[in-house]
Amino acid sequence: MSTETATLTRTERPDEQPRRVLRLGLPKGSLQQATLELLEKAGFKFSVSERSYFPSTDDEELSAMLVRAQEMARYVEDGVFDAGITGKDWVMETGADVVTVADLIYSKQSMRPVRWVLAVAEDSDIRSVQDLQGKRIATEVVNLTRRWLAERGVEAEVEFSWGATEAKCPELVDAIVEVTETGASLRANRLRILEVLMESNTQLIANKQAWQDPWKRRKIENIAMLMEGAIRAESRVGLKMNARKDDVEKIVRMLPAMRRPTISPLAADGEEWVAIETIIEEKEVRRLIPELKRAGAEGIIEYPLNKVIP
Repeated sequence: MSTETATLTRTERPDEQPRRVLRLGLPKGSLQQATLELLEKAGFKFSVSERSYFPSTDDEELSAMLVRAQEMARYVEDGVFDAGITGKDWVMETGADVVTVADLIYSKQSMRPVRWVLAVAEDSDIRSVQDLQGKRIATEVVNLTRRWLAERGVEAEVEFSWGATEAKCPELVDAIVEVTETGASLRANRLRILEVLMESNTQLIANKQAWQDPWKRRKIENIAMLMEGAIRAESRVGLKMNARKDDVEKIVRMLPAMRRPTISPLAADGEEWVAIETIIEEKEVRRLIPELKRAGAEGIIEYPLNKVIP
């Protein structure tokens, strides 16, 4: 398989340099919508037609294809893609030799890691991993599970599950290893978590040869920086307000800013009034705004953020 992964296209003008294109793999399936929404906040808009695996994008330097997250790391390792977005779990499961560019803490339902857990039926006699000796376990992450069991000196039959894994225990298998964000689905299927094998999160990974190319590396690093900025912005909002100079010190002490808030004089009343702007955690807003108002702040405006770059 070819490792030359940059597409060169020529424009109509013969004196122009060929335009370089980075091939990016995007996860199809459960992670797809969350990834596309995050990329849009990061500044990269992708449009996906029904039944198409090749999203269009407003960035001329990007070419994208949708593939299953489970397969992504291998395609990146082989140079089919210069970079890809997948789970840390699937990089470990496939053993792919790739560059981890960034840990992106988001999943299909939330902005937090997921867990791969070992679960058994609620009324199962299995109480520890040692009780699985000689038992049957179903999972999508066969290699990861086998390595985890071997590290604990347990020999069990680990079989690949094509889906509906939670429904297989205890009728078809003694235990399962399954991914969960909240544990709600496991509880709904009357399963009990026995152990946590690992926490996993989404990652931006790169092909090793592509990472050595200065242009590709810069492009991949830019994508990582903007996606991380979009993730930081998810839980934060901006606040603007006006205040009398006499009240500024009291108001500033109340603000849990990333750094010191920005304070600037108002054009019309610069001697008496200032504008204050800051970024705070959104969960603080409902408590903070009434207190700011009582402390003398006026014209308080809350606004959403797309990206926060430290």
